[in-house]
Amino acid sequence: MPSPLPGMDPYLEHPKLWTPFQHQVLACLYQILLPGLVDRYRARVGNRTYTSEMALFTSVIREEHAEEYIEVRNRTDGRLVTLIEVVSPANKTTPAGRAAYLEKRKDAVAQRAGVVEIDLVMQGKPTLTYSRDGLPEYDYAVTVTRATAPDRYEIYTATLQKRLPKFKVPLAPDDRDALLDLQAAFTRAYDLGNFTAQIDYKVPPPPDVPLSDANEAWLDLTLKSQKLR
Repeated sequence: MPSPLPGMDPYLEHPKLWTPFQHQVLACLYQILLPGLVDRYRARVGNRTYTSEMALFTSVIREEHAEEYIEVRNRTDGRLVTLIEVVSPANKTTPAGRAAYLEKRKDAVAQRAGVVEIDLVMQGKPTLTYSRDGLPEYDYAVTVTRATAPDRYEIYTATLQKRLPKFKVPLAPDDRDALLDLQAAFTRAYDLGNFTAQIDYKVPPPPDVPLSDANEAWLDLTLKSQKLR
């Protein structure tokens, strides 16, 4: 069954749901991206692992994390052309997760590669700092950095109440960008992961998700209109 919401679903930020969701949405982005790549490129799904620690009373809880990302490389020499990341809650809420994410990004920029950051997580602190002046209010964002201008960002935004955006994936400067439809990838990922059967919409989203009063009211009304509350 499709998601009851028009765009991103904040219930997917639940710790038990995020990892399978991130895997599915990366896989769907990969599948959508491949047909748009010319023969000079190849794409692969990579993986990083790290351990985060959280103090709890007199003990320390350690969690193992595995996060996937997409690399587009030059088929001839293997040079990294573009890194595509889907930010995880751990990247925005834990020192280890943030460090692992930023180290991968730093490495890509050092290789003069483009970087695409897809942030579908409301909780935590953003991994990128830039002025929001002139930008509309948003809950989610895709940020694109081109190899030719590593200090500039192209930002595609969305709110909880709207569909997710289409965005451009930069390739080599002499090639046209690839176009990815994030909403199409999300819709496919939600369906393949069978998340409807795993989410109880009668209860609020995870408490760490900072919903505004307007978003809470809209979410309640939307779910009630579909008889999910």
